[in-house]
Amino acid sequence: HLDFYDHAELGEIVRRSAALLNVAIDEAGAHELAARSRGTPRIANRLLRRVRDFAQVHAEPVVTREIALGALELLEIDAAGFDKMDRAILSSIIDKFDGGPVGVESLAAAVGEESDTIEEVYEPYLLQEGFLARTSRGRVATQRAYTHLGRTRRGTLL
Repeated sequence: HLDFYDHAELGEIVRRSAALLNVAIDEAGAHELAARSRGTPRIANRLLRRVRDFAQVHAEPVVTREIALGALELLEIDAAGFDKMDRAILSSIIDKFDGGPVGVESLAAAVGEESDTIEEVYEPYLLQEGFLARTSRGRVATQRAYTHLGRTRRGTLL
């Protein structure tokens, strides 16, 4: 059983990778990348390379938090580390399936992604972070998903 890395470990990985890539990065920039890398070093390193490219295009000598935020905004990576597909999965469950439960095959058809990819790539992080619940009847969006997407559950008072 493998667990996701915590932010401190990922920050260390980002700083080490930055040194190997000859990229100057400050503590806040490394922390921002670590926080949005879904607990996965491979993703942290991919984001670092993309942010480095963004910094070079903007002639910034150091990857700061502000530079990282600018690049991550262009990449459409939000504060939880979600990309377009993560948000599409959660939005689909909420909007098309009234919050769930919904089977993975129906969800896959709704978002245009393979069910295996949803189960192996997207779902583990969404489950561990508490945005999605898996029940015997299917996937259900949690209150945390509604809050993150700025939605309210049907039938709840504002």
